[in-house]
Amino acid sequence: MAFNEIVTRRLEQWANSLQDLGPVILGQNKDVTIEEIRRSYISKMAEHPVVGDVRVETIDMGGIPGTLITPETVLGDRVLFYIHGGAYIVGGPGGYHGLAAAFAVSMKARVYLPDYRLAPENPFPVPIEDTFAAYRWLIDQGQDPRAVTFAGDSAGGAMVVSIMVMARNAGVPLPAGGAALSPWANLEHTGPSMFNREGLDPLNTKAGLDLMARTFLGEALPNSPEASPVFADVRGLPPILVQIGEAELMLSDAIRLASHLGENRVRVTLEVWPNMFHVWHMFQAELAEGREAIANAAAFLGRAIDSTAK
Repeated sequence: MAFNEIVTRRLEQWANSLQDLGPVILGQNKDVTIEEIRRSYISKMAEHPVVGDVRVETIDMGGIPGTLITPETVLGDRVLFYIHGGAYIVGGPGGYHGLAAAFAVSMKARVYLPDYRLAPENPFPVPIEDTFAAYRWLIDQGQDPRAVTFAGDSAGGAMVVSIMVMARNAGVPLPAGGAALSPWANLEHTGPSMFNREGLDPLNTKAGLDLMARTFLGEALPNSPEASPVFADVRGLPPILVQIGEAELMLSDAIRLASHLGENRVRVTLEVWPNMFHVWHMFQAELAEGREAIANAAAFLGRAIDSTAK
């Protein structure tokens, strides 16, 4: 599928913003720092425009820095807890104002984005524990969990499930539902699409994903349930939507995640989008498929909230 010039250019810029990450991680490039790569990455993500009237503010989520995005109209006490992607190594709320604003306006919900610590300085399980601490803080503020939903992309898509499992295990109330967008759900990278989509995925390579997984995991195994939710005990979780692009290396493992949820009696909806790339939702200002995917996810999450109120 051919994309318009703006989408094609931004995809190339997004991919190129991480071209130095591997050499820096491996100690082969001393001319740039990982912090410089992170700033460049977020600046490229931040070019996606904010559509709609929203207020953006920096907050403290119980010791975890965060961002709160509030639309002009909020329906009741609806909250979306959004977990950013970036392979647990890059990314941050500053690059997600456009996508989070789109969800905020579509759902008529306040959107909280935790700014968890990143690997390799803070490897597994620190990013996941930070995100769980931010969710626990939200509930401790008196927020009704029946009006809360989760969404996240890539590593954040995996954490949609992982944080629910942690909450269940800790006796913290679960949200009403979740949406995992292009989830990085299996750090073993054993799905067939890791091989037969190589070269079709414009953003990822298997070698790159293998390196980022090892950088994040440290001494942990790639089949650790908290890092790879395809191996987690997911019983008792609320409804979850999984959205994945057909051109993604992560396609097969996202389908495996949906199957794993369904086989463990979690109500799951799987959407596979032909020709779409990793987290195409980011391009919602230029791409009709991005707007439709966000609308589908927002509707799913809204129904999950409505069902808990009955």
